[in-house]
Amino acid sequence: MRILVIPEDFRKDQYILKPIFSRLMRTLGRSSAKVVVCQDPRLGGVNEALKSERLRGIIERYKGMIDLFVLCVDRDGEVNRRQRLDEIEAEFRARCGARCDFVAENAWEELETWVLAGLKLPREWEWEAVRAEVHVKEQYFDDFAERRGLAATPGGGRKRLGNEAASHVRTIRQKCPEDFDALAGRIEKHVSG
Repeated sequence: MRILVIPEDFRKDQYILKPIFSRLMRTLGRSSAKVVVCQDPRLGGVNEALKSERLRGIIERYKGMIDLFVLCVDRDGEVNRRQRLDEIEAEFRARCGARCDFVAENAWEELETWVLAGLKLPREWEWEAVRAEVHVKEQYFDDFAERRGLAATPGGGRKRLGNEAASHVRTIRQKCPEDFDALAGRIEKHVSG
């Protein structure tokens, strides 16, 4: 099984998405699944990632080589983002055909939330406050990376912290039910179907 994860911008997101999705696939009994983060083309932001023509180009380019396309973007406080993702899923599931599938999800509120969900946070941080914060990167993740001495490492700490969090993917599913767990459930359906 080959999975192409499509981020809004791979430069930092790859360090979160690849380890977490690789571990998720192992927990779903697909340890041989190959997870690749789309780097070409670089979408360069959520607005580009939500454009049908950009996604169409990616599907056409990689169709036949990929079994499952997974679009992952930040919610960024945009309450109607899920509605747009539902439209995209419907459009591209039909486009993929019988040989592949397409799912889309928005991290609540940013992908860095999934990383923080899989890590032991400072005692003074309440998970509910972290989860509710629209600017998780600035308010929590960057501070956490700094505290751990990882701010100057690849991805601003995302490489190391993404790998650490991936080992707790079940915890991420529990702490992020509306987004990561929902996505994991749809992927599980694809894997078992």
